[in-house]
Formats: sequence, structure tokens, C-alpha cells
Amino acid sequence: MSDDKVRKSEEAWRTELTPDQFAVCRQKGTERPFTGKYHDCKDEGTYACTCCGAVLFRSDTKFDSGSGWPSFFEPVDQDSVRLEEDNSLGMKRVEVLCNRCDAHLGHVFDDGPAPTGQRYCINSVSLDLRAGSLEKK
Repeated sequence: MSDDKVRKSEEAWRTELTPDQFAVCRQKGTERPFTGKYHDCKDEGTYACTCCGAVLFRSDTKFDSGSGWPSFFEPVDQDSVRLEEDNSLGMKRVEVLCNRCDAHLGHVFDDGPAPTGQRYCINSVSLDLRAGSLEKK
């Protein structure tokens, strides 16, 4: 993971991202289940942050959780994401953020498959699939 933290103004992000990407990644929104382009994607590759390009997840850790969002059992590297407590919407959850640019990615739950038992439930609009490449960083 690069030590280069990406910091931009809200206006800069708004001009660089689509309205859906901005709403999810910068305003902590969510896409509707089963609507994202990667929820049922089986292509091999790495998933990078749509905001800054940091590599976050690998296709070989992706699984069908039935939730309607792309789900992974672990990030490419523990330093690629940051976890924060999220008590919004009247429930206790753990938010997943890109560690490089602070983009909201989704949430992580403790109901995933082995070997980690975790389910990183991630919005498609926060990801960019780099097909064919299983790069680590």
C-alpha cells in the first residue's frame, strides 16, 4: 500500500466521479441490491478503488453471498482497507473504507465462508475490475 494518501476537495471528487460513485464513495450511500455491475461477475482479476485506483480485492476471494452486492472473504492486503464502527440506520455495523483515499466501499460482516469467516459486502460503483490480473498491489 502506498504511503501517498489521496486528499481532494468535495468539489474535485464531484467532478471526477459519476453521481452514483460520488453518492456511494464520498457520501456513504449504497447501491440497490442486485443492480451493481459486479454483484454476479465471475471474471478473473483484481478489484481496485474507483476513486484512487488502489488494489483492494482479488477475484479468487469473491463469493456469491446472495446479498446482491459483490462479496469477498478478505481484502488483498489488510492495509488496503480501513474498518470503522458505523452506527447509522439504527444498527451497529463495521464500515469498510479505502485506506488510501477514504472512499466508502461497503460493510464487513462475520457471516462469510472459510478461511476468514468474513463477508466484505462492497458496492460495485466503488470498484473497478482489472480483468485478468491478480496483482497484489
